[in-house]
Amino acid sequence: MFGEEVRYINILGIIIPISVGVVMLALGLLVGYAVRRSTAEKAIGSAEQHAKNLVLDAENRSEAMKRELVAEAKEEAHRLRTEADKEIRERRAELQRSEKRIIQKEESIDKKTENLERKEENFQKREQGLTAREKDLDDLVGKQIAELERISGYTAEEAKQLLLANLEREIRVEASILIKDIEAKTKEESDKKAKEIITGAIQRCAADHVVESTVSVVPLPNDEMKGRIIGREGRNIRAIETLTGVDLIIDDTPEAVILSGFDPVKREIARISLEKLIIDGRIHPARIEEMVEKAEKEVANIIKDEGERATFAVGVHNLHPELIRLLGRLKYRTSYGQNVLNHSIEVANLAGLMAGELGLDAKIAKRAGLLHDIGKALDHEVEGTHVDIGIDVLRKYKESDTIINGMAAHHGDYEPKSLEAVLIAAADALSAARPGARRETLETYIKRLQKLEEIANTTRGVEHSYAIQAGREIRIIAKPDEISDDEIAFLAREISQKIESELEYPGQIKVNVIRETRAIDYAR
Repeated sequence: MFGEEVRYINILGIIIPISVGVVMLALGLLVGYAVRRSTAEKAIGSAEQHAKNLVLDAENRSEAMKRELVAEAKEEAHRLRTEADKEIRERRAELQRSEKRIIQKEESIDKKTENLERKEENFQKREQGLTAREKDLDDLVGKQIAELERISGYTAEEAKQLLLANLEREIRVEASILIKDIEAKTKEESDKKAKEIITGAIQRCAADHVVESTVSVVPLPNDEMKGRIIGREGRNIRAIETLTGVDLIIDDTPEAVILSGFDPVKREIARISLEKLIIDGRIHPARIEEMVEKAEKEVANIIKDEGERATFAVGVHNLHPELIRLLGRLKYRTSYGQNVLNHSIEVANLAGLMAGELGLDAKIAKRAGLLHDIGKALDHEVEGTHVDIGIDVLRKYKESDTIINGMAAHHGDYEPKSLEAVLIAAADALSAARPGARRETLETYIKRLQKLEEIANTTRGVEHSYAIQAGREIRIIAKPDEISDDEIAFLAREISQKIESELEYPGQIKVNVIRETRAIDYAR
């Protein structure tokens, strides 16, 4: 019982302070709330009064600004009205001046119109008078023409034709004289300049040429070697022909074997192989195959060396290795007996020298000149002309369009697009036309002479023609009753043009027209 009272007292000791604390807290909150509310009411009243003051200030300022804006607007309206009135007055004045000028112009136009009408009347009167006079003149001219026809015995058309014929004859004579003077002056100047350039180029270009045949001859130590070359049942000669692609001609020629073939490189391989076999003495199919393989390597090295020698001799660099090899193949290629590689070197040197004299690009001229016959290295293996083959080869190995055109135009198959291309053609013709550079077959030579005389003989006014100096000149005897002295220049020019269009020839051909005047009389 006593314990429960003690516990009860303890609980009351705890509850009473807590209750007192809660009461005190509540009183504090009430007092704080009252104080804050009083303070807030005072702050709100002050804020409302301040807001009213701000509103009154704003209203006063807006009224002042409104009065200022109204005043400025009135001033601006007054200014604009003044300016508008001024502009209207100026425009009215300008319109009055324009109207006055228009009136003056109308009056001036009216006066001019009246003058023109009077002039037109005068012109009509004059035209009527001139028409009448023209009719009288026509009648008079008709009478005079009729009288002239009666006196001369010619009609007007016949007289016109006669006059035109006489005029044409006089003009042809004057034109012939003028052509002679122009040709003489032009020829003198061009020949002088061309001779200087070409002679200088030839003098500075020293090239050796050897006339080569299209077959190769291999000398033998004795005639017994022929049998060893043929072999038992011809097996050795068949092996050589099969491996090299060249025909061996073994006939009654003492101590010699002839190699015949279209491909000059294969013919050279066969020649070297056969010479090695003759020196070695052991001739059988296995040994033949070994020697042909060695000869192929040797010829390949020679071709490379010759190509490099050509580029070094001319001073052309940065060529594709395959182009150098094709150049070397030209060592074994001939054209009318002229070595093509030496010919290419000479053309390159001549073209470069002439380009230097004319102020052109000598490097391009030399490069195109050296490569101008590159297609001949493959014309035994590829279809087409050496020009078309050369175009494909140079395009394949990335040569420039200028070099390709210089190569393509050297025979006139393509139009030259640069002055260097023209020089390549000139250098090629110069190298080929040089005496002794090439040989032609007798049949081709005779056909060219016959064609030359035929062209001349089929021209009007030609009595006889004679090709002389190996076809470098043709002398023509003109008919004196058909061709006058003044017309022989026209005849020579006409025949020259026909030769240029119908005949192919190296160099140039001189056309020499001769006319003689004969006086014939009879003693009775």
